[in-house]
Amino acid sequence: MDIQILKSSINRQSSIAITGSKSESNRLLLLQALYPELEIKNLSNSDDSLLMQKALQSNEEVIDIHHAGTAMRFLTAYFSTQVGRETILTGSSRMKERPIKILVDALRVLGAEISYTENEGYPPLKIRGKKLTQNKVGLEANVSSQYISALLLIASRLENGLELTLNGKITSVPYIEMTLSLLNEIGIDTEFDGNKITVKPFSSNLRVKEITVESDWSSASYYFSSVAMSKVGTEVTISAYKKSSLQGDSVLAKIYNEFGVETQFNDNTITIKKTSEVSTNSRIDLDLSNAPDIAQTVSVTAFGLGLECSLIGLHTLKIKETDRLVALKIELEKLGAQVEITDATLHLKVSSIINSNITIATYRDHRMAMAFAPLGLKTSLNIENADVVSKSYPQFWEDLKTLGFNLK
Repeated sequence: MDIQILKSSINRQSSIAITGSKSESNRLLLLQALYPELEIKNLSNSDDSLLMQKALQSNEEVIDIHHAGTAMRFLTAYFSTQVGRETILTGSSRMKERPIKILVDALRVLGAEISYTENEGYPPLKIRGKKLTQNKVGLEANVSSQYISALLLIASRLENGLELTLNGKITSVPYIEMTLSLLNEIGIDTEFDGNKITVKPFSSNLRVKEITVESDWSSASYYFSSVAMSKVGTEVTISAYKKSSLQGDSVLAKIYNEFGVETQFNDNTITIKKTSEVSTNSRIDLDLSNAPDIAQTVSVTAFGLGLECSLIGLHTLKIKETDRLVALKIELEKLGAQVEITDATLHLKVSSIINSNITIATYRDHRMAMAFAPLGLKTSLNIENADVVSKSYPQFWEDLKTLGFNLK
């Protein structure tokens, strides 16, 4: 399905409800599989969370998680602990290109029995579940936080718990802290001291048996972008959010101040409001190593406002649904931007040109579709394979219509 966005303007005031965070939901689903008495409220309705849920409930030998990268990492760890069960964990053609060797090597150190059925270092995996008795392992600190979280989530069910040493400078700290906070919330003891994380084995009753998932900040980013590209006075209220969020992408509230957008925290909602225009002499400089998933949104916002933008800390974007840095460069340049990238950075030069009626390729990446959509406030454009948004935010296009976007 392709969608045409005719040049639009959004309502002065709008309200949107967003379902639970995909990141929190997938962590809690794995914990629920380990602790079945746990009940989850406001679960994400994303494809990724539905696939995770289905995989955990399945008794089949072959589990296909399609494009769900988080599920691939978390389930690799989970099935390694399921004594006597043999599982083939596979996914889409792109998933078979996404490396998993770092996690497999770490699990093997702990005693896991995992082999590759096609290419060394990549899914599909053959996993023979067994009791893991080793409790010490090390990882490079700059790897995807999902590898680290996968180990932490199973750690309390290991006979001797886990002592995880991270070598070097740690990136994506908020996602690690999210995992530890959820473990602590249900009563699992953890310690994060310097570069060492310890999770104690757990065998008593859960401290809490019901958790409500906060709504997804990554999904909120597209409304920050839309408000930034709107007239002064435009505001959007979205729910359900907390001021003390576990999600790294909550840094949006601070970042978008630089785009003239203020965030007001209410009881369980946030109101984002355009309060000032931003001078085209402004330059946006950000280190997004703790929130790489908003890089696409931020760079598109800067382009839409004609601003110079330099982003660093983007090394994990190379192994996402697509190589997001290359994809951003290609699609922004179609629109008239000048973009320079390295393996970990993006530099957008000032541009006063926004080409019309360009078709944006999405590369099977939900965030490419959603990040470029707010540009419909500046020009008409087409989004190719727009239904890819179901990976994280199935009702995205309907919610854009609610704001006043003119979609065909």
